[in-house]
Amino acid sequence: MGSKICSGKYKAVVMGVSTGGVKALKYIFENLPADFPLPILVVSHILPEADNGLATLLDSVSALNVKEADEGEPLCSGTVYLAPPNYHLLVDSANSLELSVDPPVNFARPSVDVLFESASLVFGSSLVAVIMTGAGNDGSQGVMAVKGAGGVVIVQNPEDAEMDGMPKSALNAVEPDFILCLIDVPRILQELAGAL
Repeated sequence: MGSKICSGKYKAVVMGVSTGGVKALKYIFENLPADFPLPILVVSHILPEADNGLATLLDSVSALNVKEADEGEPLCSGTVYLAPPNYHLLVDSANSLELSVDPPVNFARPSVDVLFESASLVFGSSLVAVIMTGAGNDGSQGVMAVKGAGGVVIVQNPEDAEMDGMPKSALNAVEPDFILCLIDVPRILQELAGAL
């Protein structure tokens, strides 16, 4: 299961969460060090009218810089980019961020699938994708794209998730590299990033 760990191989992390995701993200970002070397892009299903409260909350508990993504912003190591409410978040070929108001995918905008699929096209086998707690099946097409491009897929153990829909759906779609309880995700991310 751990054969893909290779220092310096990975260039970015993408994460997808829905119901229960605030608690999961808070735990992860509380437990990643300030020198974590990879950019992290996050889609959390949030209400279209939400403010930037999630970014503010996560930034307050994290040694990393956590912010809402801006259109055209270049990716920087050790920074966490959250999809803004009501926008899809994508990565373009110049390693910068793109925001889209294209129609919802799987009833969601932002959509986990949209982020994972665009990032897999840019980063290929250098991408790490994480699916955690949430209802529904958003992210399943995305993890298929990541696996198809040779990237690493981490899925939260459904029994450990507050809502098991998204993890179960991801497990039905692909055989992940890791099935982890939340408590183990920060350590594995650090190993994959060569930060341990």
